[in-house]
Amino acid sequence: MNRASVIRLQVAIARAGIASRRKAAKIIEAGRVRVNGKVISEKGARVDPERDRITFGGRSLKFEKKKYYYALNKPPGVISTVEDERGRKKVSDYVGHVRNGVVKCGKGHIGASEGPRLYPVGRLDKDTTGLIILTNDGDLTYRLTHPRFRVERLYEVHAIGRVEKEDVSRLKKGVMIEGGLARAEKIIFLKKSAAFTLLLVSLREGKKREVRRMFEAVGHSVAALKRIAYGTLKLGRLEAGKARRLTKDEIKKLKNCVKL
Repeated sequence: MNRASVIRLQVAIARAGIASRRKAAKIIEAGRVRVNGKVISEKGARVDPERDRITFGGRSLKFEKKKYYYALNKPPGVISTVEDERGRKKVSDYVGHVRNGVVKCGKGHIGASEGPRLYPVGRLDKDTTGLIILTNDGDLTYRLTHPRFRVERLYEVHAIGRVEKEDVSRLKKGVMIEGGLARAEKIIFLKKSAAFTLLLVSLREGKKREVRRMFEAVGHSVAALKRIAYGTLKLGRLEAGKARRLTKDEIKKLKNCVKL
């Protein structure tokens, strides 16, 4: 066994683009991973991806040497996953086959025999729109989503009613929601009226439905929510339902912001 290539099993799963390291650990503990035909349920187990046969769901993990990075402007009503047993519209429906770095948008996700599978970095709830990063780079995915790295997410928030400065102070100080304390890093007013308030809100964690629940905690429902930046990457003028390949400079900046 080549010691240089020996890594923890959850790291290997993340590098294969199956899940983040955190989710990979849960998959392992559930007994859903085999190494050389043997079920491994210890998340600290070490493997050599160059020699060991690692399988998940009956399929061998494929370790792509080439990494792919794409930005998608997620439309409303779409779920942030690559598979769904209920047949709902998902982000993978907008990123089809990858051939030589070119995305052909259309229905269907990338199969193992057709090329690498791209997975979303973090999630947006079904009704939230905007920037989703899709990649097969497990190490980058882990760092972009782990709270320890405090990667900024920037949202355009359309709140019902007139959001006051006192509400903003509470949101920046932190409000309790399911899952713990949630705090806005920055809040900027864009438009305000008695009927609605449009704001830019910056967060550095990714709790489930965090923005919506934070505003509910200060008495305001969110009518529309759009993520316009993730770390150093901006949505820009990318049309809803369209995907594009990240530039080398964008990839470098993303990696730099998480010290990769």
